[in-house]
Amino acid sequence: MSTHDSTSHRPLHPADRRPLHPADHRRPHPAASQPHHPPVPHPHRPSGTHPRRARTVAGVLAAACALVLAATGCAATTSSAATEPTGRAATGASTPAAAPGRTASAAPEPAVLAEARVNVGEGATVGVGMPISVTFPRPVPAAQRAEVERRLTVGTEPAVAGAWSWVKDRNLLDGQRVDYRPPVYWKPGTRVTLRVGTKAVRHFTIGRSLTATVDVRAHTMTVREDGRPTTRIPVTAGRPGLDTWNGTMVVLDKQPKVYMDSRTVGLGDAYHGYYAWAVHVTTSGTYVHQNPNADTQAGRANVTHGCVGLATDGTAERFYRRVIPGDVIRVTGSKETVEAGNGYGDWNLGWSQWLAHSALRHKDATAG
Repeated sequence: MSTHDSTSHRPLHPADRRPLHPADHRRPHPAASQPHHPPVPHPHRPSGTHPRRARTVAGVLAAACALVLAATGCAATTSSAATEPTGRAATGASTPAAAPGRTASAAPEPAVLAEARVNVGEGATVGVGMPISVTFPRPVPAAQRAEVERRLTVGTEPAVAGAWSWVKDRNLLDGQRVDYRPPVYWKPGTRVTLRVGTKAVRHFTIGRSLTATVDVRAHTMTVREDGRPTTRIPVTAGRPGLDTWNGTMVVLDKQPKVYMDSRTVGLGDAYHGYYAWAVHVTTSGTYVHQNPNADTQAGRANVTHGCVGLATDGTAERFYRRVIPGDVIRVTGSKETVEAGNGYGDWNLGWSQWLAHSALRHKDATAG
């Protein structure tokens, strides 16, 4: 599948969660200022076993590492939710109400919650596609996963339904990552409070809605943003054999410059150097970034190593400055669909599929 083009970074496991993902094939530019939390994967092509990794600076959400333990309530608790890495109790935090239809658990609080890490930073504003992603330093035993979900609470204002689902992260073991999302994208302006048992509290806000749809056959990217006219941008995507991942992805982080080396992904000396205005969308290294080849090929042909290339005439920079972590990048007309654990591919699962991976719902259904 598409090997990574000229950029790559880590998945949306913000520095907060400090994803345990190995670094991708690139190294972050010294001046890069806003990678987000996940390990920096280098651009890579969509292949489940593709070995590329890139390193980049901690991302936009890296600030998430700092835990805010003050508890300020949200209007409605919609379901159990996740929190940031911490072993400290939330000072003055009130006990969150149980999710609708759920009673408080009398079981001991799983010790693993004290080491949990969250992908969204305190006070952050993220796009409508951002899932809440909680990771652990070691796999949570299957027998404890339902209780972990029960202790993760999500409060929203206005009220929003949602559910947890255990996701096999590309760079982690089974049982090390659990994500939360609604049935459809978040509504702009929603205020969210995350609680990890009695250990920590975090608050963030859903910003305006921005979705970018890349049609690899038409060589265009259509950007829709609340309150702004639709924009159509010529692009060049992965060439045959190095196809860009198909499906829905979420912006993990972005950096003004990312170092990319094709040798780290088995492509010999095809490319190596710094690439500008890199928007990171998969752990395996897929980016939307500036690519000199787009100056002549955007809108006409697909010639990259798997990333989405934008022209150097200001097009790439304008897109870069417009997006934030959590914005949605959807690719159509390509081949293999990106997996849920390759960055934030959560939206590629239908709602029933999503619920099927909830340990708590499975346990309740069995008990019923």
